[in-house]
Amino acid sequence: MRLITWNVNGLRACLKKGFEEFFDNIDADIFCIQETKLQQDQVTFEPEGYFSYFHSAERKGYSGTAVFTKIEPLSIETGIRGSHNDEGRVMTLDYDKFYLVNCYSPNSQNELARLGYRMEFEDALRAYLQDLDREKPVILCGDLNVAHQEIDLKNPKSNRRNAGFSDEERAKYSELLDAGFTDSFRSLYPDRKDAYTWWSYMFKARERNAGWRIDYFVVSDRLISNVVDVEILSEIYGSDHCPVLLELDI
Repeated sequence: MRLITWNVNGLRACLKKGFEEFFDNIDADIFCIQETKLQQDQVTFEPEGYFSYFHSAERKGYSGTAVFTKIEPLSIETGIRGSHNDEGRVMTLDYDKFYLVNCYSPNSQNELARLGYRMEFEDALRAYLQDLDREKPVILCGDLNVAHQEIDLKNPKSNRRNAGFSDEERAKYSELLDAGFTDSFRSLYPDRKDAYTWWSYMFKARERNAGWRIDYFVVSDRLISNVVDVEILSEIYGSDHCPVLLELDI
């Protein structure tokens, strides 16, 4: 089984930059995207052979997630048990053997102005994932807006108190892993450096590979043995993020 996660930084814009060609070529069983920045009626992308699900923010042109899946889920839920639902950030698809949670975590913003909300979101998400995990294994994917360790960004010292690399955000990600989950990429490649999924549009950051790894496939601990590989597809453009591919034997 092949799964893709990709923050497209606006699906309409990404469709003009090769999204559809990549979608067709990668032939994923499940394709998750974040930051769609649209309402469902604003796009006509309906890939043949896929069920399409959108969760849009109430605020137009902001946030949003979507999933395209060859396998029809048993059910689908948005938000975190009725909360954190207005910004289109969380979608849960219930499959026979696992839960898939597509997540676009909130950015803590400049000077960590939204850190309080981010901490509430993290606690709610972790508790929710733990409850799901008691029923069946969980795959969490998406833009989690945190670089966990210094190896996960090019310039850790200068970014210490910046959004995405604050002590508080990193600690919450550690709490998630300690709650029975595994960072699949880092589990397979514990020492791999210069492996990033997001680059600023400024200062030729992508050209210099001065990036951050903030897009993940996090799986229940008992599912890590089913992970065949995780690839960061840094050669794929169209957004300030690149896609991440999970190959799973399940």
